[in-house]
Amino acid sequence: MDAATTTATAPERTHTVRLTGMSWAHFLNDGAANYLPGVLPAILVSLNLSVALAGTIMAALLMGQALQPLVGLLADRLGGRVMIALGLAGSSLGGALVGLTTSFWTLVAVLVLIGISNSFFHPQALAGVRRLGGDRPGTAMSVFLVGGEVGRGVWPAIASWVVVEWGLGYLWVLALPALLTLPFLFGLAPHLPPRTPDATPIQWRRHIGPLSRLVAFSALRSLVILSVVTYVPLMWTGAGGSLTTGASFITVMLVIGVIGNVSGGRLSDRVGRRPLLIGAMTVSVAMLAAFLLADGVWLWIALGVLGICLFATLPLGILIAQDILPENRSLGSGLALGLSNGLAALGVMALGPAAAAWGPAAPLWIALAGGAVTVPLATGLPEHTRQAA
Repeated sequence: MDAATTTATAPERTHTVRLTGMSWAHFLNDGAANYLPGVLPAILVSLNLSVALAGTIMAALLMGQALQPLVGLLADRLGGRVMIALGLAGSSLGGALVGLTTSFWTLVAVLVLIGISNSFFHPQALAGVRRLGGDRPGTAMSVFLVGGEVGRGVWPAIASWVVVEWGLGYLWVLALPALLTLPFLFGLAPHLPPRTPDATPIQWRRHIGPLSRLVAFSALRSLVILSVVTYVPLMWTGAGGSLTTGASFITVMLVIGVIGNVSGGRLSDRVGRRPLLIGAMTVSVAMLAAFLLADGVWLWIALGVLGICLFATLPLGILIAQDILPENRSLGSGLALGLSNGLAALGVMALGPAAAAWGPAAPLWIALAGGAVTVPLATGLPEHTRQAA
């Protein structure tokens, strides 16, 4: 290998290492911030709470994510990477405290801390990962998102095992990996330049139409995801199943969904985004219906395919938001991810009474109808343009 080749490949290796490190940090952050559904049945029993409050508890966790657009504005103005570290630290601290709460309101306070911290982590991290991706933003975004989805998928099962073996009070052990990672995070996270006063202003009149459609699409997609992770374990345990098996349903959907994360981003770099969004959401609606009507091994198969299709759309939505708002990509990320999740959290909370009145399957049928609406919404979303990347 000659000197020129060595010089050319060294930055690529550095970017690969940093991207892998960011994916690991995403794994830890999203794991700590999203393991609650795996232990929610045990928490309801421990605090003597009704299943009708399940949606409210999940909303307390997720509503903080609605702050992501504001955090994106702040992150873009400040630059740097400190908000990534603050987010990971806060999510991990909150995750450590969940099992130590003694009342509904202390639980809500801890969950709000997790939600706000989660909103700190994502906008700056997503904008930084796009910089690391260079001319392959879809692939870089997929690698980063894989870490988060594996965390979201694996941690509910791990947390449920900790609760079954040791008790709720030992959930703090899940924060130890983040404690060891934080000192290295400043070397891994990209340093973003601050937005200057003379930067191009955001053209809201031009962007409001496609942004509104994208937020509606993403919120309904998130409603499907959050309804599944909230109410499927309650369905299972309510029917006499074990806590760990109920959590494993979430793990299957989210971990197998990594296939969608990877393939969705890579395909978007080659063939565009809109056809993938339409096809993936069409199959998602069919798979959720199949899950609600199936039994036996078909439950697991339907959830696996559902996860692949749902999470194939996630990197595409973020990239579309960043392309719609090239003046502030941190804000675009916050709108596509945080605001949409916050709106979906309100939806999950509103579905709580339906679960209490008609059983935990009722919210899933309602979410399925919302998922069907995403298909016509996807037809009007902007298509991929390499110039915008």
